[in-house]
Amino acid sequence: MTATPDLRTSRLASPDLLRSVFRQHAAGVAVITARGDEGPVGFTATSLASVSAEPPLISFGIGTGASSWPAISRTDHVGVHVLGEHQRELAATFARSGADRFGEPTAWREGPEGVPVLDDVLAWLVCRVVTRVPAGDHRVVLAEVVLGDPAGAGRPLLYHQGRFNALRE
Repeated sequence: MTATPDLRTSRLASPDLLRSVFRQHAAGVAVITARGDEGPVGFTATSLASVSAEPPLISFGIGTGASSWPAISRTDHVGVHVLGEHQRELAATFARSGADRFGEPTAWREGPEGVPVLDDVLAWLVCRVVTRVPAGDHRVVLAEVVLGDPAGAGRPLLYHQGRFNALRE
């Protein structure tokens, strides 16, 4: 059900307004990983986007206060993992501050360029970081695809209204 916009109830721009609007936007769920100085790092991202087919470029956002930011700010390569609807707990683990993201039960292995590659995902990529663009309290990372595998089975995990969800028929 949609509503006709009521311009009288509009609100001025604020972080809360932006969050409220984007709770209405369903987004695919990915986990971004990298090799850090102290071991692997990673975080859940809903900002993953395809940028260009030629050359193959992707982008994602990361907050500069995130625990993974120091590693992402220095690394040459990242892993990008598209999660399936069976991976709600994995998404929650990588979204939770202070969690042991690479401990049990997370299944992963060291992949090309030393990038942590998660098991049982719908698709994964290893990408070379091209640039990091300042964007408020975040950075938008542009990365060129080096290799990957789209052959995982299942349906995608979505993020909507502050929860991880599955597609409905």
